[in-house]
Amino acid sequence: MKILVDRNVIEFTPENPQETADLEVMWKVVVDCYGDNKKIVPMGNFVPGHDKVARFHIEGIPGGQTTYSEHKAEEDCTYYCAICNKYKNVKSGEAIPLCCGKEMEPLD
Repeated sequence: MKILVDRNVIEFTPENPQETADLEVMWKVVVDCYGDNKKIVPMGNFVPGHDKVARFHIEGIPGGQTTYSEHKAEEDCTYYCAICNKYKNVKSGEAIPLCCGKEMEPLD
């Protein structure tokens, strides 16, 4: 996918049929013909050469199902994601939730 940034405008140009299909799905999720378009906001960070992906959150769309790691919480605790600031209460012995590609951290 080719991405061109011109001041406050970003253009996405798909370079193969799969990217065209993916862009069409994104367009249908973000654009509402009745004027209730969704905002796309950055999530976490993107460091060139370190990160391979840049993530964005679509405001107004509920998230997917939470996934969990094989590690268990040692005590009742609130866990948070340092990338997107999502919080989740976890009871002792329950699996630690995964968020933004890694385990959530206990809130001190």
